[in-house]
Amino acid sequence: MAVQNYANMLRDFVEERSTGFAIAVAAGVGLVTLRIWLAGGVCRSRVRLDGKTVLITGANTGIGKETALDLARRGARVIIACRDMSKADTAAEDIRQKSRNRNVVVKKLNLASLQSVRQLAKDIEENEKRLDILINNAGIMMCPKWTTEDGFEMQFGVNHLGHFLLTNCLMDLLKKSAPSRIVNVSSLAHEQGKIHFDDINLDRDYTPLKSYQQSKLANILFTRELAVQLKGTGVTTYCLHPGVIRTELWRHKMPTSTLLKNIISLPFIVFMKTPWEGAQTTIHCAVEESLANDSGLYYSDCAPKKPAPQAQDDQAAKRLWELSSSMVGL
Repeated sequence: MAVQNYANMLRDFVEERSTGFAIAVAAGVGLVTLRIWLAGGVCRSRVRLDGKTVLITGANTGIGKETALDLARRGARVIIACRDMSKADTAAEDIRQKSRNRNVVVKKLNLASLQSVRQLAKDIEENEKRLDILINNAGIMMCPKWTTEDGFEMQFGVNHLGHFLLTNCLMDLLKKSAPSRIVNVSSLAHEQGKIHFDDINLDRDYTPLKSYQQSKLANILFTRELAVQLKGTGVTTYCLHPGVIRTELWRHKMPTSTLLKNIISLPFIVFMKTPWEGAQTTIHCAVEESLANDSGLYYSDCAPKKPAPQAQDDQAAKRLWELSSSMVGL
């Protein structure tokens, strides 16, 4: 009798609130569907990379680490180039264990120092027989007005100039290893960006967002001109927007209070991509066989996308290449 009474009470409770339950279920399904859609595309390639060598900058955390793990699982020799060697060593050991690939190497790289970039490139050229994939992943996002060791504005210096120099210094090895690929991680932020040729370090008018947008636009223009420079060499190049990711890149825009940071970030975290999800387009550009004859294009969610009009300006791309070469001493 007690069981029957309980069942009747439960039925009455549900019937009285049927509209509310229906709304709740619909909202839940909608949120799950939205979250799946926001996760974006997934790299479907099963290609192996045995005998191949990959260099990834900033791969001790976030999408860089997830990319390194994926490529290590494919059998590649993975070189992680990072500023913080302690974190890099920890990440490398984690990747070795998860991938069951012991051929994961850590190298020192501070992209805010042209000397450090040249030292790494020299090390790679002298000690590596080949370089099949270069992934320029490391970056800094919306930091205060800082400068690099060489006096350049930090975001432009790290996100663009450091990778520009590294890529050019490794060009001969990439050509020797052809077919090879260069993958540059950019951002949707480029859409509001502009290259301030008359104030490249933004000394007259600096804001963290303005600087970040300029550096991400520079990544795409660099990729575009790089494709022209490399035509016929067997080296192809790609750039991409990984999505809005839960990574340490946001550290300069978060409050210092841990409690306040958690309260503010919680609603956004639900809809941000995980590092694994964010790494998919990078991996796609690095390994997808169907892209072998493409070069200089921009990707998002594992598919080619048209970047903003200013990112399709070939004259600006050439001008940026010339300016960047002068700034880094090429």
